[in-house]
Amino acid sequence: MLEIVGLTKRYKNSNFYSVKDLNLTLKEGEIFGFLGKNGAGKSTTIKCLTGILPFDEGTIKVCGYDIQKNPIEAKLNIGYVPDNHAVYENLTGREYVNYMGNIYRVPKEIIEERIEKFANLFSMTHAIDNQIRSYSHGMKQKICIIAALIHNPKFWVLDEPLMGLDPQSTFEIREYMKEHKKQGNCVFFSSHNIDMVEKLCDRVAIINRGQLMEIIDVKKFIKESPVPLETYFLNMTKESKAKVIKFEDKKEKKERLKAEKAKIKQAKLEKEKEEKTKKEIENKVKKEEEKKIKQQKSQIKKQTIADIKNLKTQQKNMTQALNQEYSQRVQEQLKILRSKMNSTLKSEENLQEKQTAMQSEHQNQELSQQEKTKDNK
Repeated sequence: MLEIVGLTKRYKNSNFYSVKDLNLTLKEGEIFGFLGKNGAGKSTTIKCLTGILPFDEGTIKVCGYDIQKNPIEAKLNIGYVPDNHAVYENLTGREYVNYMGNIYRVPKEIIEERIEKFANLFSMTHAIDNQIRSYSHGMKQKICIIAALIHNPKFWVLDEPLMGLDPQSTFEIREYMKEHKKQGNCVFFSSHNIDMVEKLCDRVAIINRGQLMEIIDVKKFIKESPVPLETYFLNMTKESKAKVIKFEDKKEKKERLKAEKAKIKQAKLEKEKEEKTKKEIENKVKKEEEKKIKQQKSQIKKQTIADIKNLKTQQKNMTQALNQEYSQRVQEQLKILRSKMNSTLKSEENLQEKQTAMQSEHQNQELSQQEKTKDNK
């Protein structure tokens, strides 16, 4: 909806910038508050973005149209309510709104329809056909608002719109701001009424000495901030928070740029030196680590070799011990076997002797029997 990039503005014969390098983006369907103390650059910014004031640097786009390159297309999307309600006081309210509608190329029947609508909405029906010179401050503000809305602008800009209004008029304008937002449009306004801004706005920008200090999401701020918006605003708009930016002529600018260039060069050299030193330290540390790792590897290798040697020795000793033990066991087993064999042999000899004795006895018995038989015969 609105895109401001690098907006810079200095008034003629002033040595200071009213706005310096301001960047701001507004989107559809939001109410955006613009806060700052008197002289902070609010009205200057608004007059630049509405095309009233030229500016020195930067770009401003409204609904995609550059305010300098395509001023007519950009302004057809803007509805502007100034802080001084400058109007043609000899005209009636209806005549003035008709005049503004013609400037914005609104068909006559739509102008009449919208005049009736807004006259009813802002309680101006009784005075719409009276000369503006007879209007009160609040009525003049209302007729300016009706004139700003006659072409149903996508981007509605108000500079201190509620200053000096009675509660009923304030309520009516606030309610239509919300309605305009609901239609997908954007409302941008400056104000010193922080309580109203806090209740009405989706986002808020704080400007101090022509410099954008911060953009605040109001709901998030209310939920998370330990202090109210007013206290935060007062802190952000202290003189110590932003320096006055002085204007420079070509010679001063050249000298400043030269000094900045030298400073950047010096900073670059220092950075290079620092990086070089850092790299040297890193390389030194890396070498020490590599040396340490190498030593550790060597120690591990030596320890591994020693461990392997010890294991081999232990294995040899165990083999010898096992062989010795095995030999002893074999000898014992052989001894047992020999003993058993001797015992067996001895038993066999005894059996043989018995068998021989038995055979001899049997033979003797047979001989004795034979002799007895012979005797009997």
